Amino acid sequence: MKKNKSIIFLSLLYSFFILFGTSFFINGSSKIIYKHMFISIILYIILFIILYKIIKIIFNKLDKKTLKKEKKLTNKILILFNNHPFIISLIFIIICWLPYIISYYPIILNPDASFQIKQYLGIDNKYSYYVNLIDKNQIITNHHPVLHTLLLGTCLKIGMNYFNDNIGLFIYSIIQILVLSTTLSYTIKFMKENNISFKYRLITLLIYALVPVFPFYSMTGVKDVLFACFVIWYIMILYEFIKYKDISIKKIIFSIIICILMCLFRNNGIYVLVLTFPLILIKCKKNFIKYLIVFITSLSFYITYDKVILPYFKVTPGSIRETLSIPFQQTARYIKYHEDELSKSDKEIISKILDYDTIKKEYDPELSDPVKNTFNKDATKKDLMNYFNVWAKLLLKHPITYIDATINNVYGYFYPLKTNWYFYSKLDTRIVKDGIDYHYNSLSTLRNRLMIIANIFPYIPILGLIVNIGFSSLLIIFMLVYLISRKKYRELIYLLPSIVLILVCIASPANTYFRYALPNIFSMPLLIGLFNLLRKKNVYEKK
Repeated sequence: MKKNKSIIFLSLLYSFFILFGTSFFINGSSKIIYKHMFISIILYIILFIILYKIIKIIFNKLDKKTLKKEKKLTNKILILFNNHPFIISLIFIIICWLPYIISYYPIILNPDASFQIKQYLGIDNKYSYYVNLIDKNQIITNHHPVLHTLLLGTCLKIGMNYFNDNIGLFIYSIIQILVLSTTLSYTIKFMKENNISFKYRLITLLIYALVPVFPFYSMTGVKDVLFACFVIWYIMILYEFIKYKDISIKKIIFSIIICILMCLFRNNGIYVLVLTFPLILIKCKKNFIKYLIVFITSLSFYITYDKVILPYFKVTPGSIRETLSIPFQQTARYIKYHEDELSKSDKEIISKILDYDTIKKEYDPELSDPVKNTFNKDATKKDLMNYFNVWAKLLLKHPITYIDATINNVYGYFYPLKTNWYFYSKLDTRIVKDGIDYHYNSLSTLRNRLMIIANIFPYIPILGLIVNIGFSSLLIIFMLVYLISRKKYRELIYLLPSIVLILVCIASPANTYFRYALPNIFSMPLLIGLFNLLRKKNVYEKK
């Protein structure tokens, strides 16, 4: 009966995602659904029945499928891979990535990375204008993680002082390539240690080596890549904490380092750490004290870093506007569709927080940047309080407008047909204009061919789902609900970071933005492998 409840829940939820996702994909609102309510209800019921049948079949197959014994390998290369999963994986991945590394030497910079370099070099940039600086001589802010800004800038500085600008940028690329390839290779070793099938490990290796998202982002100097690596390590750490009774001091120290780096390389990393803790508190009693040490040490370091170290060096925190994408988008949509209902007082209160005229013209339902970029950095707490009073009043008048604003800005994270595949490949000239000698080599033909392959990949049937944001979210939800239906509450702890990151995507400023979903995309082979292991086995054992 509980299994059927889980299937019903998933079917209802997925039907909602498909129905509303289609409406927003076509029309940018839920208007179609409400306008044709009777037809929408019929379609919802049909979707529910179809999905119920499909999910029930999958549940039954998962229940019946047993873990088969491995066949003896005869191929020498496969034997070598099986015996040395880490080093062979690492070598194979690097070889397959070489065309990308060579053709995109020294690095692919996106706008954010270029602005981080500007901050490091003390060059005027928009992110330093978005806040009131603690010290006008210190224009580095924590809008982008300071540690990543320092790493990127220091590598460039080394090149500028001892070699040339391109070599300095390539030093960063080498560090990131090694961290990412090492992380991915270790997941394959980790899978072997936990008895995940050889065939699955081989498929995982091919995904890491051949799917364009991995080599392209290995050469892209964005904070999300290293953050994704630390999230993957954190997932493996959680799994070991729920599996093994004895966690060594060495493992505890390593876990602390990973947790700290996860928090420092992306500002939402702290949410991953904090929000995974409660279930561990309840369900991981055997290793609770050891994990408590990891948690308290990591959290204490982060608080010290954020509240003491950064202020000491006059680093200004990121703007509060970064946390207000949802209400700002709701306000902008309200102005677009119901401006005539706003009083003069309401407009004045909103104008103290946002540029009223600008957001009315430039509101983008799938990107909050045009709205939040108009945030008044000099707004007081009283101004914010007055704004939220108006926001609440308008919510009561037109709640559907608020709901539409939010769904329109997030639906792609749960709707597979919204394929917003994005990778960076063009030369970003922002730092070039400031005198940095950053340029690609002459291999433009190879770069063009790699871009064509990458652009086509998301639309290849079945294979394209590997980089599909909506599908990855649905898959994570499926694994979570299945484990809950089987009362594997401790086992599902390893899924918590991915669930938290989905919530972060919901609160993010952009709909279906690939960088925000990158940690879940990169960790998906590991998540599926562990799920297949956990669905049948009791993972608790001595070590």
